[in-house]
Amino acid sequence: MKAGAEPRTSLFGPESGLSDRVDYRLMETPEEKDSIYLMRYKAYLHGGVTAPSESQRVSDHYDDAPNAWIFGIYVDGELCSSIRLNVVTSGCRISGSADLFGDVLHPRLDQGEVFIDPLRLAALPEKARQFPDLPYLTVRLAYLACEYFNANTGLALVRAEHQAFYRRVFMSEVIAEARSFPGFLPKVALMASDYRAVREKVMTRFPIMRSTAFERRMLFQRAGERHPSPRRVTSLEQASIVPIS
Repeated sequence: MKAGAEPRTSLFGPESGLSDRVDYRLMETPEEKDSIYLMRYKAYLHGGVTAPSESQRVSDHYDDAPNAWIFGIYVDGELCSSIRLNVVTSGCRISGSADLFGDVLHPRLDQGEVFIDPLRLAALPEKARQFPDLPYLTVRLAYLACEYFNANTGLALVRAEHQAFYRRVFMSEVIAEARSFPGFLPKVALMASDYRAVREKVMTRFPIMRSTAFERRMLFQRAGERHPSPRRVTSLEQASIVPIS
Protein backbone atom coordinates (compact mmCIF):
# COMPACT_ATOMS: atom_id res chain seq x y z
CA MET A 1 0.00 0.00 0.00
CA LYS A 2 1.29 3.45 -0.84
CA ALA A 3 2.19 5.74 2.05
CA GLY A 4 -0.81 7.73 3.18
CA ALA A 5 -3.29 5.57 1.27
CA GLU A 6 -6.54 4.63 2.96
CA PRO A 7 -6.78 0.95 3.93
CA ARG A 8 -9.38 -1.01 2.00
CA THR A 9 -12.21 -1.92 4.37
CA SER A 10 -14.94 -4.49 3.81
CA LEU A 11 -18.35 -3.36 5.02
CA PHE A 12 -19.81 -6.86 4.89
CA GLY A 13 -17.68 -8.65 7.47
CA PRO A 14 -19.34 -9.99 10.64
CA GLU A 15 -17.55 -7.37 12.76
CA SER A 16 -18.20 -4.47 10.39
CA GLY A 17 -21.24 -3.10 12.21
CA LEU A 18 -22.74 -2.30 8.82
CA SER A 19 -26.18 -1.22 10.05
CA ASP A 20 -24.53 1.31 12.36
CA ARG A 21 -22.09 2.64 9.77
CA VAL A 22 -24.17 3.02 6.59
CA ASP A 23 -27.03 5.46 6.05
CA TYR A 24 -29.18 5.95 2.98
CA ARG A 25 -30.32 9.57 2.87
CA LEU A 26 -33.02 10.83 0.56
CA MET A 27 -31.70 14.06 -0.92
CA GLU A 28 -34.53 16.58 -1.24
CA THR A 29 -33.40 20.15 -0.57
CA PRO A 30 -31.54 22.22 -3.18
CA GLU A 31 -28.43 22.09 -0.99
CA GLU A 32 -28.59 18.31 -0.63
CA LYS A 33 -29.08 17.82 -4.34
CA ASP A 34 -26.24 20.19 -5.16
CA SER A 35 -23.87 18.07 -3.07
CA ILE A 36 -24.88 15.08 -5.21
CA TYR A 37 -24.43 16.97 -8.48
CA LEU A 38 -20.93 18.01 -7.39
CA MET A 39 -20.05 14.45 -6.38
CA ARG A 40 -21.28 13.14 -9.73
CA TYR A 41 -19.06 15.61 -11.52
CA LYS A 42 -15.98 14.61 -9.52
CA ALA A 43 -16.67 10.91 -10.05
CA TYR A 44 -17.47 11.19 -13.75
CA LEU A 45 -14.55 13.49 -14.51
CA HIS A 46 -12.19 11.12 -12.70
CA GLY A 47 -13.63 8.19 -14.65
CA GLY A 48 -13.35 9.98 -17.98
CA VAL A 49 -17.06 9.75 -18.72
CA THR A 50 -17.89 13.46 -18.73
CA ALA A 51 -16.17 16.55 -20.08
CA PRO A 52 -14.88 19.35 -17.82
CA SER A 53 -17.44 22.06 -17.17
CA GLU A 54 -17.38 25.46 -15.51
CA SER A 55 -20.30 24.58 -13.24
CA GLN A 56 -18.58 21.43 -11.94
CA ARG A 57 -22.00 19.84 -11.59
CA VAL A 58 -23.79 16.96 -13.35
CA SER A 59 -27.58 17.02 -13.34
CA ASP A 60 -30.52 16.65 -15.72
CA HIS A 61 -34.27 17.16 -15.76
CA TYR A 62 -34.89 13.62 -14.52
CA ASP A 63 -33.55 14.68 -11.11
CA ASP A 64 -36.63 16.82 -10.51
CA ALA A 65 -39.19 14.40 -11.93
CA PRO A 66 -42.10 13.39 -9.69
CA ASN A 67 -41.08 9.73 -10.01
CA ALA A 68 -37.45 10.32 -8.94
CA TRP A 69 -35.72 9.40 -5.69
CA ILE A 70 -32.12 10.64 -5.25
CA PHE A 71 -30.15 8.96 -2.50
CA GLY A 72 -26.80 9.65 -0.92
CA ILE A 73 -25.00 6.70 0.61
CA TYR A 74 -23.07 7.69 3.73
CA VAL A 75 -20.46 5.60 5.57
CA ASP A 76 -19.48 6.79 9.05
CA GLY A 77 -21.31 10.05 8.36
CA GLU A 78 -19.45 10.85 5.14
CA LEU A 79 -21.03 10.97 1.69
CA CYS A 80 -19.51 8.19 -0.43
CA SER A 81 -21.82 7.45 -3.35
CA SER A 82 -25.19 8.22 -4.87
CA ILE A 83 -27.90 6.81 -7.10
CA ARG A 84 -31.08 8.15 -8.66
CA LEU A 85 -34.09 5.90 -9.12
CA ASN A 86 -36.97 6.65 -11.47
CA VAL A 87 -40.09 4.52 -11.03
CA VAL A 88 -41.43 4.11 -14.55
CA THR A 89 -45.06 3.16 -15.19
CA SER A 90 -47.51 3.47 -18.06
CA GLY A 91 -48.81 6.66 -16.42
CA CYS A 92 -45.41 8.21 -15.65
CA ARG A 93 -42.72 7.48 -18.24
CA ILE A 94 -40.14 10.07 -17.18
CA SER A 95 -36.88 8.18 -17.34
CA GLY A 96 -33.53 8.33 -19.06
CA SER A 97 -33.82 4.73 -20.18
CA ALA A 98 -37.40 5.18 -21.39
CA ASP A 99 -36.32 8.15 -23.49
CA LEU A 100 -33.14 6.62 -24.89
CA PHE A 101 -34.69 3.20 -25.53
CA GLY A 102 -38.31 4.18 -26.02
CA ASP A 103 -38.72 1.81 -28.96
CA VAL A 104 -37.90 -1.07 -26.62
CA LEU A 105 -39.61 0.03 -23.40
CA HIS A 106 -42.76 1.91 -24.36
CA PRO A 107 -44.51 -1.15 -25.85
CA ARG A 108 -43.87 -2.95 -22.57
CA LEU A 109 -45.17 0.01 -20.57
CA ASP A 110 -48.28 -0.07 -22.74
CA GLN A 111 -48.81 -3.60 -21.41
CA GLY A 112 -48.70 -2.37 -17.82
CA GLU A 113 -45.13 -3.27 -16.84
CA VAL A 114 -43.39 -1.32 -14.07
CA PHE A 115 -39.67 -0.55 -14.31
CA ILE A 116 -37.11 0.70 -11.82
CA ASP A 117 -34.58 2.79 -13.70
CA PRO A 118 -31.41 3.45 -11.67
CA LEU A 119 -29.22 6.12 -13.23
CA ARG A 120 -26.51 8.57 -12.24
CA LEU A 121 -24.61 6.11 -10.09
CA ALA A 122 -21.53 7.85 -8.76
CA ALA A 123 -18.94 7.27 -6.05
CA LEU A 124 -16.14 9.49 -4.83
CA PRO A 125 -12.94 7.91 -6.16
CA GLU A 126 -11.20 7.85 -2.79
CA LYS A 127 -14.24 6.23 -1.13
CA ALA A 128 -14.58 3.65 -3.89
CA ARG A 129 -10.97 2.66 -3.27
CA GLN A 130 -11.45 2.55 0.50
CA PHE A 131 -14.71 0.57 0.44
CA PRO A 132 -14.67 -2.10 -2.31
CA ASP A 133 -18.22 -3.16 -1.33
CA LEU A 134 -19.63 0.30 -2.09
CA PRO A 135 -21.12 -0.69 -5.50
CA TYR A 136 -23.26 -3.38 -3.83
CA LEU A 137 -24.51 -0.97 -1.17
CA THR A 138 -25.39 1.55 -3.85
CA VAL A 139 -27.25 -0.67 -6.33
CA ARG A 140 -29.01 -2.38 -3.41
CA LEU A 141 -31.40 0.57 -3.40
CA ALA A 142 -32.63 -0.32 -6.88
CA TYR A 143 -33.29 -3.87 -5.75
CA LEU A 144 -35.28 -2.68 -2.73
CA ALA A 145 -37.26 -0.34 -4.97
CA CYS A 146 -38.28 -3.27 -7.18
CA GLU A 147 -39.83 -4.93 -4.14
CA TYR A 148 -41.52 -1.80 -2.75
CA PHE A 149 -43.04 -0.72 -6.06
CA ASN A 150 -43.89 -4.27 -7.19
CA ALA A 151 -41.80 -3.80 -10.32
CA ASN A 152 -41.54 -6.33 -13.10
CA THR A 153 -38.08 -5.34 -14.22
CA GLY A 154 -34.96 -3.62 -13.01
CA LEU A 155 -33.22 -1.66 -15.75
CA ALA A 156 -29.67 -0.42 -16.12
CA LEU A 157 -27.84 1.70 -18.68
CA VAL A 158 -24.41 0.11 -18.63
CA ARG A 159 -21.16 0.65 -20.48
CA ALA A 160 -19.41 -2.44 -21.75
CA GLU A 161 -16.86 -2.84 -18.95
CA HIS A 162 -19.53 -2.88 -16.22
CA GLN A 163 -21.94 -5.36 -17.78
CA ALA A 164 -20.35 -8.36 -16.06
CA PHE A 165 -21.20 -6.86 -12.65
CA TYR A 166 -24.91 -6.62 -13.49
CA ARG A 167 -24.95 -10.10 -14.97
CA ARG A 168 -23.35 -11.53 -11.84
CA VAL A 169 -25.37 -9.64 -9.22
CA PHE A 170 -28.82 -9.22 -10.82
CA MET A 171 -28.65 -11.80 -13.62
CA SER A 172 -29.31 -8.93 -16.02
CA GLU A 173 -29.18 -9.38 -19.78
CA VAL A 174 -28.58 -6.91 -22.57
CA ILE A 175 -31.90 -6.22 -24.31
CA ALA A 176 -30.74 -3.37 -26.55
CA GLU A 177 -27.30 -2.57 -27.90
CA ALA A 178 -25.29 0.48 -26.90
CA ARG A 179 -26.41 4.02 -27.70
CA SER A 180 -25.17 7.50 -26.78
CA PHE A 181 -26.65 9.05 -23.64
CA PRO A 182 -26.57 12.88 -23.43
CA GLY A 183 -23.67 14.19 -21.37
CA PHE A 184 -22.12 10.74 -20.91
CA LEU A 185 -19.15 10.02 -23.15
CA PRO A 186 -19.21 6.17 -23.39
CA LYS A 187 -22.12 4.50 -25.12
CA VAL A 188 -24.43 2.51 -22.86
CA ALA A 189 -26.41 -0.66 -23.50
CA LEU A 190 -29.81 -1.35 -21.94
CA MET A 191 -29.75 -4.24 -19.50
CA ALA A 192 -32.77 -5.73 -17.76
CA SER A 193 -33.35 -8.08 -14.85
CA ASP A 194 -36.62 -9.99 -14.49
CA TYR A 195 -37.05 -9.14 -10.81
CA ARG A 196 -39.75 -11.64 -9.94
CA ALA A 197 -37.98 -14.51 -11.68
CA VAL A 198 -34.54 -13.93 -10.12
CA ARG A 199 -35.51 -12.46 -6.73
CA GLU A 200 -34.88 -15.55 -4.59
CA LYS A 201 -31.70 -16.50 -6.44
CA VAL A 202 -30.25 -13.03 -5.99
CA MET A 203 -31.04 -12.92 -2.27
CA THR A 204 -29.55 -16.37 -1.76
CA ARG A 205 -26.36 -15.39 -3.54
CA PHE A 206 -26.21 -11.88 -2.03
CA PRO A 207 -28.02 -11.73 1.34
CA ILE A 208 -27.20 -8.02 1.55
CA MET A 209 -30.11 -7.55 -0.87
CA ARG A 210 -32.61 -8.64 1.76
CA SER A 211 -34.67 -5.97 3.49
CA THR A 212 -37.65 -5.50 5.75
CA ALA A 213 -40.94 -3.83 4.88
CA PHE A 214 -40.09 -1.22 7.51
CA GLU A 215 -36.82 -0.30 5.81
CA ARG A 216 -38.49 -0.06 2.40
CA ARG A 217 -41.22 2.24 3.77
CA MET A 218 -38.58 4.43 5.39
CA LEU A 219 -36.78 4.74 2.10
CA PHE A 220 -39.56 5.18 -0.43
CA GLN A 221 -42.82 6.26 1.18
CA ARG A 222 -43.64 9.81 0.20
CA ALA A 223 -44.75 12.29 2.84
CA GLY A 224 -48.53 12.41 3.12
CA GLU A 225 -49.08 8.82 2.05
CA ARG A 226 -51.21 6.51 4.13
CA HIS A 227 -48.51 5.59 6.63
CA PRO A 228 -46.08 8.53 6.64
CA SER A 229 -42.60 7.79 7.97
CA PRO A 230 -39.46 9.86 8.59
CA ARG A 231 -37.52 9.99 5.34
CA ARG A 232 -34.34 11.99 5.93
CA VAL A 233 -32.05 9.25 7.14
CA THR A 234 -32.32 5.49 7.01
CA SER A 235 -29.90 2.67 7.64
CA LEU A 236 -29.73 -0.98 6.72
CA GLU A 237 -32.39 -1.70 9.31
CA GLN A 238 -32.51 -5.37 10.30
CA ALA A 239 -30.92 -6.42 6.98
CA SER A 240 -29.21 -9.78 6.90
CA ILE A 241 -25.52 -8.97 6.66
CA VAL A 242 -23.09 -11.69 5.60
CA PRO A 243 -19.98 -11.57 3.44
CA ILE A 244 -20.43 -11.80 -0.34
CA SER A 245 -18.66 -14.85 -1.68
